[in-house]
Amino acid sequence: GNSGGPLLDAEARVIGINSAIRSAGGGDLDGGQAGSIGLGFAIPINQGKRVAEELINTGRATHPVIGVTLDMNYSGDGARVGTKGSDGGSAVVPGGPGDRAGIEPGDVITEVDGQRVHSGEELIVKTRAHRPGDRLELTVLRDGDERTISLVLGSSAD
Repeated sequence: GNSGGPLLDAEARVIGINSAIRSAGGGDLDGGQAGSIGLGFAIPINQGKRVAEELINTGRATHPVIGVTLDMNYSGDGARVGTKGSDGGSAVVPGGPGDRAGIEPGDVITEVDGQRVHSGEELIVKTRAHRPGDRLELTVLRDGDERTISLVLGSSAD
């Protein structure tokens, strides 16, 4: 008889990390539709590894946060902090990392740790490459004046 070998039970685990979603604005006026634009970014392998380990160990992953709402329609250079949050409240979460560091609504973040930031998405990606508790040096433009702000990243679980 033909006895086959043991069946191998191979289980593959794949982790997908959604680095940034940008909502495409569109109202009824122009007949357009709102939706999401999937923005693909390469992320550092150690970030993927950290997220994977957190998911395995705790069942959920945290990511670092600045605690501000960005104005994703800002077309200038840098990442602009909004004037209002998505819930209509402040764009800077009271008591959050950005608030503690002295970030104000309308500030434009132009550099993270000496590296230029050209958009809100780029700031999100640069932030996500760190872990909660890391300290970032941010260059902020406010009323035409540049200042350096030291910020300790919070956690999305807070």
